[in-house]
Amino acid sequence: MVTRCTLDIAIHPNFAENNLVYFSYAEQSGNQARAALARAKLVLNTSSGGALQDVTVIWRQTQNVQGGGHYGHRILFDANSTLWLSSGERQQFDPAQSMTSNLGKILRLKDDGTAAEGNPFTGAPGNTFWALGIRNPLGIDFDEQGRLWEVEMGPMGGDELNLIERGGNYGWPVVSQGNHYDGRQIPKHNTRPEFIAPKVFWNPVISPSSLVIYKGDLFSSWKGNAIISGLGAQGLVRVEISGTTAREVQRIRIGKRTRCVRQGPDGALWVLEDGAGGRLLRLTP
Repeated sequence: MVTRCTLDIAIHPNFAENNLVYFSYAEQSGNQARAALARAKLVLNTSSGGALQDVTVIWRQTQNVQGGGHYGHRILFDANSTLWLSSGERQQFDPAQSMTSNLGKILRLKDDGTAAEGNPFTGAPGNTFWALGIRNPLGIDFDEQGRLWEVEMGPMGGDELNLIERGGNYGWPVVSQGNHYDGRQIPKHNTRPEFIAPKVFWNPVISPSSLVIYKGDLFSSWKGNAIISGLGAQGLVRVEISGTTAREVQRIRIGKRTRCVRQGPDGALWVLEDGAGGRLLRLTP
């Protein structure tokens, strides 16, 4: 396998003791590729800076697919060192509803990549699934009450912010608030109440690329809000969350496709622009 691109990086919650780093990437085989998750030990030294040792692949998507879209593959740890992973449906549609494919899913794993106890489904690979019916999940984060939120790109219209529930089915590709790129209509969520509808959707799209639930004090009035970076929005989209409901309240225009937003330890927001000449910005009030 040949690495095509790195998708996300996270450190273990006990990094100070174990030096473990996790990274997801697209690995290529011929003209096909799939996403993979690896972990390694970061060994630092004063002469060369450091290196990754004992690199081990601990999880892979079940299918190699042509094309470069919809990997998803965001990494998130909770307070118990349980590993959460988003897996896109790779523009294959039906696998998002299949219990034999880990495409189009939110996964819940131990820190070694095996299934965590208490997942809602049984049978490999389904025993790693937490939720299904997901399209292209490019941001996941917990709020302070421990609820998991997810943002994903929809088709032509219909980008979504979802509150992820244990065993939840979010309907893709059966339902969507958007339509296919060739103009074919997709039934809307209100036609199939057995699927969980998004808390917020966008049409025209914002092309979400990452998500953070703000927990700092620097932007005091934003605490508990979802901050979403948008490629199409060319900036940040702020969504106010109240319990299990949400609504967009602000757009912060940067003027370039915005690839990622993260909260720093002091509460500042770090924003990464996309493309040639892209800047790393630190935002404060």
